[in-house]
Amino acid sequence: MEPRDGGRIVPAFGPLEGIRVIDSGRFVAGPWAATYLAEFGAEVIHVEGPPFRPPFSDPTRGLPPIAPAGANPPDGVSQSWVQYSRNKLSLALDLAKPDGRAVFLDLVRRSDIWIESSRPGTYDRLGLADEEVRRANPKLTIVHVSGFGRSGDPARLRSPSFDLIGQAFSGYLALQGDPPPAPPMRAGTAMNDTVTGLAAAVAAMMGYVSAERTGRGQSIDVAQYEVFFTLLENLALDYFLRGVVRGRHGSAHARLYPYDVYPCRDGFVVVAAPTASSWDRLRALIGVTGPGSESPDWAREHRMEVDEAIRRYLAVRDGAELEAIGRGEDLAISRVYDMAQIARDPHYRARGMFTEWTDPVAGPVKGAGIAPKFDATPGRVWRGAPWLGQDNLEILRSVLEYSEEKVRALEENGTIGAYPPSGTALGRPVPFFVREGL
Repeated sequence: MEPRDGGRIVPAFGPLEGIRVIDSGRFVAGPWAATYLAEFGAEVIHVEGPPFRPPFSDPTRGLPPIAPAGANPPDGVSQSWVQYSRNKLSLALDLAKPDGRAVFLDLVRRSDIWIESSRPGTYDRLGLADEEVRRANPKLTIVHVSGFGRSGDPARLRSPSFDLIGQAFSGYLALQGDPPPAPPMRAGTAMNDTVTGLAAAVAAMMGYVSAERTGRGQSIDVAQYEVFFTLLENLALDYFLRGVVRGRHGSAHARLYPYDVYPCRDGFVVVAAPTASSWDRLRALIGVTGPGSESPDWAREHRMEVDEAIRRYLAVRDGAELEAIGRGEDLAISRVYDMAQIARDPHYRARGMFTEWTDPVAGPVKGAGIAPKFDATPGRVWRGAPWLGQDNLEILRSVLEYSEEKVRALEENGTIGAYPPSGTALGRPVPFFVREGL
């Protein structure tokens, strides 16, 4: 699909080429949804309000650690921003001003999707309720990302939420960690935020497909806790059918066995043999014999005995050796990788899961690559994460086709702003707009 107006700002690539997304999200979940679309070719415009200086309205820009090493904001930038905001364009726009709302609605008229993440009512108070926005573009797909959704218990809707709140309220956190009296163990990364971002990206594309078919856009309500709740296997069924409240089992699985983390000579490995055929191969390997031992039910009933046999076998072997044995015996055995091991792994490298790009503030960086893989229209990283207002002029002139006089007036009355870094951390000036790959 070719852009409907103005000059092309992003290079042509990926399955989402020609789709324009407005992203006014903050703090991982909403912005990550938009970044995911940008990595597959969508033109994503990140709209960020004042203050047009630190501390920025999107706190992700200032989260530690800061890159490049040794720099401090504003000469440096958060590593989270570098990874999760690449491929985007930045428009620093004050939506509280009438001129700012007018610019935003002009952008809406030329866009397919709007993704935002705020407490319900935020944009209504700005005069940008869904009904008003959709009058500007009836085909627009609007994706709202929030902690608890846009309807339900009023007290809950007003509550603040972060990734850890989503883990807790969804029921996910209650399943993580060792059994009581040990406390629940949160996920080691912002798992609720990022999974919610993926769900919001999928929802955005569902809405877009529907709008293309019907000519009518719709609003999509993405609640962070609900995304995690729907991913908790048969947790709800277990409760409503049997009255079971599933608890914590450490690294073991409540139903599948063997399916656990075990120590080996140089670290830890995962052994997964929950099917009858895989258990039969594992028991032959570790020397478990006797009447009935071929049954997975027997293995579950004799967990202590089986675990001891597994531990004895693993303790005298290295993780790499055990993986090789697993491949030879068609058994699922894997080392528990940390980032240093991942960086050295040939399979990660062969599949392009590390990629290098130039960030306009941090300079040359290397981070996570693109997944999944498309054979005909692959995603890619074409630019780094933008500094605040980096693309004001390109968006206003090329996309909205504003005159020089109108752009100058928006700058003079404070409707748009910019905060270019000094460039001292890089030892060179920072370009206002970088079109890498065009």
